[in-house]
Amino acid sequence: MTANKQSELACWIALQRVPGIGPVTYHKLLQQYGSPQYILNNPNQLSGFNEKLVENLRHPDWQQVEQDLLWLEQDDRYILTIDDERYPVLLKEISDPPPLLYVQGEVSLLNDWQLAIVGSRNPSASGRNTAYDFAHYLADGGLVVTSGLAMGIDAAAHKGALSCGKTIAVVATGLDRVYPAKHRQLAHDIVKNGVIVSEFPLGTSPKPELFPRRNRIISGLSLGTLVVEAALKSGSLITARMAMEQSREVFAIPGSIHNPLSRGCHQLIRDGAKLVETAQDILEELGALAGLKPQVIQTEEEIESTHEKDGDYQVLLNHLGYDPIAIDRLIENTGLTADAVSSMLLLLELEGEVESLPGGRYVRTGS
Repeated sequence: MTANKQSELACWIALQRVPGIGPVTYHKLLQQYGSPQYILNNPNQLSGFNEKLVENLRHPDWQQVEQDLLWLEQDDRYILTIDDERYPVLLKEISDPPPLLYVQGEVSLLNDWQLAIVGSRNPSASGRNTAYDFAHYLADGGLVVTSGLAMGIDAAAHKGALSCGKTIAVVATGLDRVYPAKHRQLAHDIVKNGVIVSEFPLGTSPKPELFPRRNRIISGLSLGTLVVEAALKSGSLITARMAMEQSREVFAIPGSIHNPLSRGCHQLIRDGAKLVETAQDILEELGALAGLKPQVIQTEEEIESTHEKDGDYQVLLNHLGYDPIAIDRLIENTGLTADAVSSMLLLLELEGEVESLPGGRYVRTGS
């Protein structure tokens, strides 16, 4: 980075760190006065802003800015201003895009086609498996999976995407912190095979009011948002509603009427979200828009061929007929573990080969 560019970036960072300046005020200042350099060099020329803010502008924290620039010196670390050509195009379209993005990992992924997957921090086992399998299937189909590094559905989506593709984690802290702390290894894996991004400066600790702000970035980066499981009052619904406001697609997976974590998805569907039963539904909806290659969507023959190569899948398919059979009977008849049978049934259902029926029963659907 040249000295001039570094000086410009230092001013962008310094302006963000001035107390009282959020994204809206930052953009208002830029629209009226053009550049962070001018604003910081001429605080007395500003009009329409309160005196406390003007006073804060007279005393930027240049020492902290120097530390921020030192953070940049390690590989695969970036601070993007909204004027940077690498700044994600879709995010720039929302009403209040972050003036700055702190990035660690594969920065070019920010402009790849993305699908956000969000949901409960305390999902059911089925919900967690669904998030993982959808993310795996969609990442294998050419989409980057974006989520928030939270417990539950977010983590399952990141892991599913990492199993065969790329993922983006949008966090509500500075990039020098990992929250929750137990996701430190997951965050490390994402940096190696994806990217972590935040609008918040280094040193920012997790606070409840920061997570809704983070959510608009998750939806803003993405072509659409998929909600897997969500209660009626949850951050996932905030993300989905932000996606709607941003004119992005919203998808929701229905569930049992007896499951409280299905109620948020059902409400979204009533509000106009697209009901999703298979990951294929999403690829077909977004494929043309994103320019995904047709061959990434597996044909039934390819799926069947894949299963034939997997002995456990073939054993399960041999015991599945066109008459309903209970999952307990399948476990008994195949000799496979309950976890293995549940996981394989879910994947077969996502691929349209198996249909689930009330009472934990399953039937084959193909010929």
